[in-house]
Amino acid sequence: MKSSTKSSVTLPRPELELVQALKSRLKLKSNVEVIRRGLRLLQETTERRALREAYREASRATRWSSREATDDLDHLSDEGLD
Repeated sequence: MKSSTKSSVTLPRPELELVQALKSRLKLKSNVEVIRRGLRLLQETTERRALREAYREASRATRWSSREATDDLDHLSDEGLD
């Protein structure tokens, strides 16, 4: 089984020019490397966004129970103090 598979993508001129400009600016060897980096960045951004949303949901889910527990124990905070 091959480790690489050939693929061809046709880009409109403005997008091809963008790829070539990024290749030059980032000092990459090929247009393919520009595309690979772009795909990796897109994947990382998407994964971060999903992770951030998961934390947000977890925070919402525990917020009420945390407040409830704090309210239940609040009367103990000054116990034994004069």
